[in-house]
Amino acid sequence: MPDLATRAATLLDLHTAPEILALANVWDVASARVVAGADGVRALATASHSIASTFGYEDGENIPLDLHLDMAGRIVAAVDLPVTMDMEAGYGDPGETTRRAIAAGIVGGNLEDQMKPLDASVTAVEAVLAAGRDAGIDFVLNARTDAFVRAAPGADRATLLDEAIRRGRAYLAAGAPVVFVPGVVAREEIAALVDALGPQRLSVISVPRRSLPVRELQEMGVARVSTGPFTQRVALTALQDATVELLAGGTLPEGTRALN
Repeated sequence: MPDLATRAATLLDLHTAPEILALANVWDVASARVVAGADGVRALATASHSIASTFGYEDGENIPLDLHLDMAGRIVAAVDLPVTMDMEAGYGDPGETTRRAIAAGIVGGNLEDQMKPLDASVTAVEAVLAAGRDAGIDFVLNARTDAFVRAAPGADRATLLDEAIRRGRAYLAAGAPVVFVPGVVAREEIAALVDALGPQRLSVISVPRRSLPVRELQEMGVARVSTGPFTQRVALTALQDATVELLAGGTLPEGTRALN
């Protein structure tokens, strides 16, 4: 497996290249190996919601950090690709959480701002990046702003967009290579974010039945698209559907492959 610095550099290059980085998020060793084995996969991303769910916890830093990091480390050890981790909001100490993630082999990560005061959020971004420098790598921070996902119902979208841009620019200025804005799926909002932040600076999440196709996001200059908990839901949907078919007197799907 390449060393940490090489994996981090590879992951950073994937974010800044004109070709969009499409990430199907994983949650355990089996899902990591299956995704890594698909043609064209160049990196992996974990999903905090999915890892927490695997162990019976609700999302939102309810899973103990030790358990969360243990699974992340198992994923790293199972593949030969750079892995970026959803670190949620940093478990109260973004710098230390990043140091521990790097020790587990992680070379990039998401960090939620939870709409805390901007100064505090920028300080958290700086702490993550400093942890990377201390480890001798360019840690690839996907700095997340929750401007949309934490907004009140019916909030003015233009106002939310302005706030996402304000925060995103601050995180880029602090050294983050890319800004993650979940909750944005409309073409005009994505275009406005790319225009304000720059090409290959925006990261979005693909939402079933709502998001634009990956090829169109690439044409718009989006750097990265990930799937969050939705890939686990794809797998669980298939499992439940197969169970229903079996109990109805049928068989397991004919196209089932031996992937583990």
